[in-house]
Amino acid sequence: MADVLIGGGGMVGITLAIALARGGLEVIVADSLPAGAALDDKFDGRVSALAQASTRMLEALGVWTALAPHAQAIRDILITDGALDRRPSEFSLHFDSRESGAPLGHIVENRHIRRALFEAAAKTPRLEFRASTAVAALGGEGGRMAATLASGETVRALLAVAADGRESRMREAMGIGVIGWSYPQCGLVATVEHERPHAGVAYEHFLPSGPFAILPMTGNRSSLVWTELDSATPAMLALSDADFDTEIARRFGAHLGTTHATGPRWSYPLKFHLARAYVAPRFALAGDAAHGIHPIAGQGLNLGLKDAAALAEVVLDTARLGLDFGELEVLKRYERWRRFDSFALAAATDGLNRLFSNDIAPLRAVRDLGLAIVDRISPEIGRAHV
Repeated sequence: MADVLIGGGGMVGITLAIALARGGLEVIVADSLPAGAALDDKFDGRVSALAQASTRMLEALGVWTALAPHAQAIRDILITDGALDRRPSEFSLHFDSRESGAPLGHIVENRHIRRALFEAAAKTPRLEFRASTAVAALGGEGGRMAATLASGETVRALLAVAADGRESRMREAMGIGVIGWSYPQCGLVATVEHERPHAGVAYEHFLPSGPFAILPMTGNRSSLVWTELDSATPAMLALSDADFDTEIARRFGAHLGTTHATGPRWSYPLKFHLARAYVAPRFALAGDAAHGIHPIAGQGLNLGLKDAAALAEVVLDTARLGLDFGELEVLKRYERWRRFDSFALAAATDGLNRLFSNDIAPLRAVRDLGLAIVDRISPEIGRAHV
């Protein structure tokens, strides 16, 4: 028996669980992975660009103190348009943290975020974590949700939350469909060491195959988020270390000196989806179960953390009044709060990817003009998308 059952122990699910448990609710998290699997260094090579709102939330939950030593502040963002073996466009977009007096965000490796969240969860009363046991079946039962776990255990809760990823089995069990498609692209991820300091500058080069982002990490390291055509991805992954470094240098440029990829290479298929509804009676979606967007703006985790913050606020405010937070009308407040924001950003990132992931001359001219105009408008635009 619990107040809230959360399916999925990823970064969004654990953040939501900590917030709800510290607000006084009994929370159970059920996750399909074995204990500790998500903390393995080889599990996920990605980094996240945490916006200021996300860092404030993690501060409020007592998590940021553990993350701060692993976080690299973003001091500048430089966006350019170009093509391989061709000089970048003369027009670019530059966002400078000195104009706001605060970092534009922080880059943190996902493995460090997960470790800090799991450590905080282990110290949080009223929070139980069940590893190696996903939610296998779900349905309403006498004013509660009854969830059958893969272990055979049945958990009953006033509210069930699906935070179990893009291919959410809980979403499917509740009959909530999605609108979505696959991009003809994959995201290649690798960590690169370079001889010169990056000074906290994040770069995004728009190449015909897709955006190539260079995200500053602690030390003389950067994370590459390299969007490549899915047809070319297997060949890139199969390159020797020397040839892979050569391909990186072609895209990286010489501004940081000699570059060298370290550690494993990862690839992730890129997809877009939006759930047709975010809530049902005693049920809510959060994070990737609700939305999946192109990584062009690095906003996936920030969107999910906003979901966690909004859902926690709605549920806890209702609980403090002694009311039933699983009722549909209560959960609709969360849906109204989050659905438009998710749709707007998903549409924007999809449009940007389609506009920039090509080498059509008329579109290049439009892109260059757009970059030049936006660069002269306001630094607020850049801060909104970090």
